Amino acid sequence: MELVLDQIVKNFGDKKVLQGVNFEFEKGKIYGLLGRNGAGKTTLFNCLSGETPVDGGQALLRNRGTSQKLREEDVGYVYSLPILPEFLTGYEFVKFFMDIHRDKLQPEHDINYYFETMQMTKEDQHRLIKNYSHGMKNKIQMLLFMITKPPVILLDEPLTSFDVIVALEMKNLLREMKKDHILIFSTHILQLASDLCDELVILNHGRLSPVDSKLLSSPEFEQSVIEMLQDPGEAGDSLAEHT
Repeated sequence: MELVLDQIVKNFGDKKVLQGVNFEFEKGKIYGLLGRNGAGKTTLFNCLSGETPVDGGQALLRNRGTSQKLREEDVGYVYSLPILPEFLTGYEFVKFFMDIHRDKLQPEHDINYYFETMQMTKEDQHRLIKNYSHGMKNKIQMLLFMITKPPVILLDEPLTSFDVIVALEMKNLLREMKKDHILIFSTHILQLASDLCDELVILNHGRLSPVDSKLLSSPEFEQSVIEMLQDPGEAGDSLAEHT
């Protein structure tokens, strides 16, 4: 299965954000999306999720020689600022979510299976979501997509809010999930990108460019990425200043 981006264009007034984006993302890989502040990473995610209409081009899901237009239900979006009903407990919300998606459930997996997979204690399950940390809320978002299994999962800065132990748990979960999904996440942390990703993609000047996979483990990796993100004539910028 592949996610095919075909000449996607998005403008906001006179500002040209996406200028004919082309790329093919494959199931079984974790892709890291890198780009400077304002490059259009969130705009691209919003276009793919259906939240923002494109001005041109299309996104397709290709599977075994057949293609169909990417639908909203094909995409799971893990927001950098989680949007959850904070008046419910984690358990109440997940149970409600499972009830309304009963047709998508795997009969061998009950609610306890998903909470155990996310390593959430009984105490945390029955706390109000409004009292969750940012990282706990992101865990709930990930849990929902384990239930519905959308083919494409977009993650906006997914691991920056976790402590070291939980971040490791989530990285292992993503590695496990990639066999069934197309995973794309945006990050500004190069060490995380090189550690977790199978491939990196740069969004710059409204277009996507792959990073040579051979660079991921090379001493020139960081400098090469910085050079790809710089405008002509720039020098010495620090990627840590850009997201």
